[in-house]
Amino acid sequence: MEPVEEAASAALAAIAAASNLADLADVKAAHVGEKSPIALANRAIADLPPDQRKAAGMAIGAARARVNEAFAAREAELSSLALDERLRAEAVDVTLPVAQPVGAIHPVTAMIHQMCDIFVAMGWEVADGPEAEAEWLNFDALNFTPDHPARFLSDTLFLDPPEHHKLLRTQTSPVQMRTLLTRDLPLYIVSPGKVYRADEYDATHLPVFHQLEGLAVDKGLGMADLRGTLDHLAQSLFGDGIETRLRPHYFPFTEPSAEIDVRCFVCKGECGPDKPCRTCKSEGWIEWGGCGVVNPRVLAAAGIDTDVWSGFAFGMGIDRTVMFSTGARDLRDFVEGDMRFAPLFGRLLDLEEVAA
Repeated sequence: MEPVEEAASAALAAIAAASNLADLADVKAAHVGEKSPIALANRAIADLPPDQRKAAGMAIGAARARVNEAFAAREAELSSLALDERLRAEAVDVTLPVAQPVGAIHPVTAMIHQMCDIFVAMGWEVADGPEAEAEWLNFDALNFTPDHPARFLSDTLFLDPPEHHKLLRTQTSPVQMRTLLTRDLPLYIVSPGKVYRADEYDATHLPVFHQLEGLAVDKGLGMADLRGTLDHLAQSLFGDGIETRLRPHYFPFTEPSAEIDVRCFVCKGECGPDKPCRTCKSEGWIEWGGCGVVNPRVLAAAGIDTDVWSGFAFGMGIDRTVMFSTGARDLRDFVEGDMRFAPLFGRLLDLEEVAA
């Protein structure tokens, strides 16, 4: 048994001398593995006389146990030291200054907040609705005829299966109809949100963009009330002295209907051949949206007595409003995720307070 004790002592000494996990792996192969002296002695027990095997097995087992226990303890100790060393090597000094880009609220979101704040300050409410909408609410209830071009696949994105008559809303007007069907009158709401069209993806068109529409239904409302509301909105957004004008137009859901133009807030209408203006293309006016007195058929579809109640509605593209306000030339910049876009155009909109 003397060689077994010597082998155990040598193994314990080698384990204690290992300074890292690599050295300990070599020690394992030499003193703990299947070819180590203690392991070979264990296999030689069968060659001993029967009366000596028990004592030899107990002595060799005890020696192996001491070696394995010492090995496990040293392995845990060296693993902990290696982890500490790696953590020190990979440590990051969080007190060091770094060049980190500063985030900002997206200009479209900031514009939605600002426009909604203007109407909330006038006592209006903000309403919301689903983007996957029923065809009846998007078209039929708004006086679109069954053969209206807006229903064609070239304009509208319908959802499968067709028999469910659902689509991605082409306007936020369905929110107005939902509100008329569920709320009491009088009613003053704005409905901002995403809308979807089968449009090309280019500098002036997006298949997904944002609109803000307004609806007021009360006793005695007419075009004068609409004009005053739009003037207040334009001056709140673009500054005092900004004019609006209404041009006759046609929409199925309003009668009479008009297009809204806003006086160019850059050139103030003073542009011409000698003084061109890129913002309004030297026309002095910028087309902004559509509006009109709510068609009695729309109110009737919601079960409203048109002899008592009347209203007006309007809508404009929020993305284009941001373009008008900042001089942005390409709508694709709004959706492509360039980190420089939001801070730059947020400053041009002067909406830091809204973003905060």
